[in-house]
Amino acid sequence: MWLPLVGLALGIALALVLNVSVSPDLARYSAVAILAGLDSVLGAIRAELDAHYDNRIFLSGFVTNTLVAVALTFVGDRLGIDLYLVALFAFGLRIFQNVALIRRHF
Repeated sequence: MWLPLVGLALGIALALVLNVSVSPDLARYSAVAILAGLDSVLGAIRAELDAHYDNRIFLSGFVTNTLVAVALTFVGDRLGIDLYLVALFAFGLRIFQNVALIRRHF
């Protein structure tokens, strides 16, 4: 369970120290990638609390979720459709579900 938390803390620290700014053209991609990552981290925390955590599942889910979300956003941009909203809705829903399950555990 420490890998997701360390990665999240390291990512936040690096973003704050390096003062990362994202161009408006890439804001959609950044938003879905961040939500996909946050969904994976919260899912890993929930899995650890349920005693089902596995690093391979976390890492493959993290990478796959992020790539699919960014690909969906890219295809939507090329078609002129706001497909990134689908990813934002799906990840937002899963994030709230994971937070609710973590809250219930405590």
